[in-house]
Amino acid sequence: MQLMSEKGTAGGGLRERKKRATRAALAEAAVRLAAEHGAEKVTVEAISAAAGVSVRTFFNYFDSRDDAFVVIDADAGARMRRAVLDAPAELSPLAALREAMAAELAEAEQQHELWRLHAEVLHAAPHLLARGVGAHMEAEAGLADAIAERLRGPDRTSGPNGTGGAGGPGPGPGSGLYPRLLAAVAGAAVRTSMDHWSAHQDEAAFLDVFREVFTLLAAGLPAPSA
Repeated sequence: MQLMSEKGTAGGGLRERKKRATRAALAEAAVRLAAEHGAEKVTVEAISAAAGVSVRTFFNYFDSRDDAFVVIDADAGARMRRAVLDAPAELSPLAALREAMAAELAEAEQQHELWRLHAEVLHAAPHLLARGVGAHMEAEAGLADAIAERLRGPDRTSGPNGTGGAGGPGPGPGSGLYPRLLAAVAGAAVRTSMDHWSAHQDEAAFLDVFREVFTLLAAGLPAPSA
């Protein structure tokens, strides 16, 4: 999921918060217009007008109209990577990743409708879906890099057990396999949490479902008792 979260507008100085808020407004306008009219019929002018900014301002945030539909929030990826690296040393890699993701998903319930519309827009346009998948894979690779860097320890000069990082060779957990697998599993956990919560919204808060999923992962996914 690549939508900008409301949480992302909270950090930084006033100027930075305004920039994030403007980008979020443009992204939301693009998604809502595309969901209503179809992405191919939505213009940059319409997106800008709906967000209350000029076309020139639009291009300060996005290189093209399609960029606004895909809504790649590079700031979110950077925040999660930084959170993984800065998490307390006593946290396991899985727990560090869980907390980094939970911070970004704090507004998930409020953003649910917009995220649903975003998914509809991407699935209705194959070229946008392909870009969205590419953005997800890039974000996942970035998290794997952060996990590998965390595993390397304070010196962070070589990969876990001296292998050279997330892309290093070798089949063991000290190679690039562990960080990449953990990042992929965490992404699947987020999707599973969202799907389950969407179908059971009256039973639990999203973050409670999210944490339950990660508890199951941490326990090694034991089979439910009869």
